[in-house]
Amino acid sequence: VELKDKMWRQLPQEGGQTSTCEAAPELTEAFKKFKTSRNQANNAFIMKINKPKLCVELEHNLEGVTIEEVAAELPPSAPRFIAYSYEWKHDDGRVSYPLIFIFYCPQGINTELNILYASTKPVLVTALGVQKIFSIDDAEKLDEEWLKDKLAFFK
Repeated sequence: VELKDKMWRQLPQEGGQTSTCEAAPELTEAFKKFKTSRNQANNAFIMKINKPKLCVELEHNLEGVTIEEVAAELPPSAPRFIAYSYEWKHDDGRVSYPLIFIFYCPQGINTELNILYASTKPVLVTALGVQKIFSIDDAEKLDEEWLKDKLAFFK
């Protein structure tokens, strides 16, 4: 069956949402370990869609990386889902470790691929249980300044 044919036979999800892909059980198990790891400072969990299987899979699990190093791992012409545990040093001296979900979708990509990723995003966010959700379309803009600007809302 062609991918286009599969895309339009959407899987019903909780809350009436639809998705063309699901999170692989191995992905949710690996993500639980990622969330509960001892060292939560600047870790990235980069996910991609396996088109033939129509499921989200782990691409990279990176430890101790800056957001700029994460950006360098992103392909220039394919979307990715990123969970990033950030060591946030507040101005008052406090340190927190927010878990951030970033939907990276570069401009000018294939419409079919864009739809596939965009329709999967809300279901993946729910499956992973992340609260801080951001989108970006240019990996070069993904830096610590961008991240702090987005997190300023949550102070």
